[in-house]
Amino acid sequence: MKCPRCFYLDRRLGVDQPPGYPFTLNSAVDTLLKKEFDIHRAAGTSHPLFETYGINAVPFVHEKMNEWRDPFRGVQFYHEPSGFLITGGVDDIWMNPQSELHVVDYKATSKNGKVGIDADWQIGYKRQMEVYQWLLLKNEFEVSNTGYFVYVNGKTDAEAFDGKLEFDIKIIPYEGDDSWVEDTLLKARELLSKNEIPEPSPDCEFCLYRKHAQEVQYEFVKLHGQSGNVSK
Repeated sequence: MKCPRCFYLDRRLGVDQPPGYPFTLNSAVDTLLKKEFDIHRAAGTSHPLFETYGINAVPFVHEKMNEWRDPFRGVQFYHEPSGFLITGGVDDIWMNPQSELHVVDYKATSKNGKVGIDADWQIGYKRQMEVYQWLLLKNEFEVSNTGYFVYVNGKTDAEAFDGKLEFDIKIIPYEGDDSWVEDTLLKARELLSKNEIPEPSPDCEFCLYRKHAQEVQYEFVKLHGQSGNVSK
């Protein structure tokens, strides 16, 4: 959905995009949030934030919870029409009194002002949650359309660091719609079945970089002749 060419290069030709830097601070926040909600999971109690935000739920208890959180296993479903095994590692799942599951995703940042999920680049957050909802539905669970982002924002207005970072925590509800998933999987299968590299997305930074790099190298070779392997 982001770029057909990058998807094809990755899944058909085995050339993935360069990895980003690991967000180790975000990972630490994820781990601590999971530990905190797991205390309430074990006790069968609601987190105090649930009352603050009017959420009637408790952390969901299931024998596969650790497996579902594992990014290398996650919630899984084999989609027979496309032949894809779809997986997704959830951060958390809550359950309401109607036994419906709420997908929960943790996010961490540090910015001035309020956090939200309405920026254009955050469409990936929403699609991610909708895939999790779709996966749980395919595993025959009752799933609410309402998911929650637990968004923590590092505070920078303290007088001193003192070896600790404090966060504001906000829970943001999101009404998911997974109706796009099935069609996208079929289009992805069709794309990968073609022996033709697709056109890039016009706003793909990776493809734009490759295009400009090739153009510059071509002009350089034309002007100066081949001197070493300029493609490197």
